Amino acid sequence: MQPAAVNVLADATLPEFPNHYRGKVRDTYELPDGRLILIASDRLSAFDRILAVIPHKGQVLTQTARYWFEKTADICPNHVLEYPDPNVVVGRRLKILPVEIVVRDYLAGTTGTSVLTLYKQGQRNMYGHHLPDGLRDNQRLPKPIITPTSKAFDAGHDEPLTAQEIVTQGLLTAAQWDAVSAYALALFARGQTLAAQQGLILVDTKYEFGLDADGQIVLADEIHTPDSSRYWIADTYPAKFAAGERPNSFDKDFVRSWVAARCDPYVDPIPEIPAELIEGASKVYIEAFETITGQTFHPPAASDGPILERIRRNLAPYRP
Repeated sequence: MQPAAVNVLADATLPEFPNHYRGKVRDTYELPDGRLILIASDRLSAFDRILAVIPHKGQVLTQTARYWFEKTADICPNHVLEYPDPNVVVGRRLKILPVEIVVRDYLAGTTGTSVLTLYKQGQRNMYGHHLPDGLRDNQRLPKPIITPTSKAFDAGHDEPLTAQEIVTQGLLTAAQWDAVSAYALALFARGQTLAAQQGLILVDTKYEFGLDADGQIVLADEIHTPDSSRYWIADTYPAKFAAGERPNSFDKDFVRSWVAARCDPYVDPIPEIPAELIEGASKVYIEAFETITGQTFHPPAASDGPILERIRRNLAPYRP
């Protein structure tokens, strides 16, 4: 979807490493000692499918998550062990809990499980919460709510759940649900506070948790990245909301909204995404990283060659 000369990471297959699992965005390898190598590609996933490949996206995700893992380590233990490459994290192997935790503070979203989509369909009771009539698109909710979904390990669709269903179905114990709920709300509160200092609104986000070898609940995957979270530019919110428009954002609605306006993305073929939209999305990801973290983004050096070859060199010490 980009010219061949553009240095992107569409695939992170490394045959010399064992136990490869190719996710929507990340390629994962499980080492014999139990450590995991997680490589963030430049694939853009939405609507349970891959939409495009966005230059620099994988590096942005890894480095943004690194910023947040370090800023929240006092709240919740996480899986990170080290960062051998800008696109790579080496982490602890966890037993991933079968529930994805989504925290929302606004009536927003475009996917089939978003509160805005369900609300527009006439639903007022969702995820175990009751929302009042008369809410408008992108309005702030009375308080942050957790909207959990089943974790679709087989690449199927995530399904909405309530806290009661999670416990009665045996997906989590009551104690585990209480723990992950408390962790999620505390992480989200920290995220909103730090985002506000950067002129951003952290609108909603997802968290994944797992159990380590001792049964301890550990934060996994990523945290508060442009893929897992929706950010709005704070100073655009009042006027945009008053006009009934979506505030300026850093999240992947940039491409997702373009696709959703042209097809049913859960059913129809995805139309070819214009090169200028992909270039614009790349700039959005970089701007997001710099605004969220206050750090300068350093793109791959031309002297490093293709991204996958750089990753292969940096992972040589981990090769079994």
